[in-house]
Amino acid sequence: MSEFLPKGYIFNQNHLLGLYHYSADDIRFVLEQAKNFREVLERPVPKVPTLRDKTIVNLFYESSTRTRLSFELAQKRMGADVVNFSASTSSTRKGESLKDTIRNINSMKIDMVVVRHESPGVPHFLTKCVDASIINGGDGAHEHPTQALLDMFTMLQLFPDLSGKNIAIIGDISYSRVVRSNILGLKMLGANVTLCGPKTLMPAYVKALGVNVSYNLDETLAWCDVAMALRIQMERMGAVTDLFPSLREYHELFGIKMVHLDKYPKFIVMHPGPINRGVELESDVADSDRAVILNQVTNGLAVRMAVLYLLSGGIRV
Repeated sequence: MSEFLPKGYIFNQNHLLGLYHYSADDIRFVLEQAKNFREVLERPVPKVPTLRDKTIVNLFYESSTRTRLSFELAQKRMGADVVNFSASTSSTRKGESLKDTIRNINSMKIDMVVVRHESPGVPHFLTKCVDASIINGGDGAHEHPTQALLDMFTMLQLFPDLSGKNIAIIGDISYSRVVRSNILGLKMLGANVTLCGPKTLMPAYVKALGVNVSYNLDETLAWCDVAMALRIQMERMGAVTDLFPSLREYHELFGIKMVHLDKYPKFIVMHPGPINRGVELESDVADSDRAVILNQVTNGLAVRMAVLYLLSGGIRV
């Protein structure tokens, strides 16, 4: 990947609010650094003291397992002092505002904040409140940049270059933050992107995203090199219950099954997790050798180590 970087390139980002703010060269540089940390994870002692004397706050206002644990483990593998904040046990339940919460945390002399929030734009808001570097761990249905970075890193382990590769993102497009970051990143790296799912789960502005749109799963799977299934985000749909008749019918029309793997031997299966087995993926598909889902999890650790390293003031060239 480094051969694609122009001579004299300088990484000068202070935050990771979303891939909208990153260039193609910035993305390639982060992924190049992730290769080094992926090698670290294969060592007998998978630790490097690159964040020693750094204090990082994980500010999670929305429930999470994979993202929170991945960031926390990455921070500890790099020797950082880690403070975990959970909204369910914080002063926010007593009425304290987000602004006051983060300013109080900032007064403890922190270096970085990883934030996850149900409202879009919160990571950007925090940059106006504190001097620390802000990393977006997912803001509403807006962006999830580290997930997209680890997805692209996983693809680049399969292909030397994403230029011209056909990537299908299947499922709940309207309510997914993963899809927005992936579209931005994949297009910058030259991939062709098709969104596939029910019309009721496509955003009204879908044509403005500059991607192909399909409502036929078989046609999409016959075309693609990578099929990324997205979780149905029932918790974001609120009172809306008529977007599709049932989970059973969704699986019949848009769930990837073993018959698809037999019929179309080309594509690789990905999923950002957590998987609803029997909905987005047939259980045997998730466990098949065509799926790289667990590798995505490991790569997520390497990518987040790279992001933390670079935003903490690591190498800039």
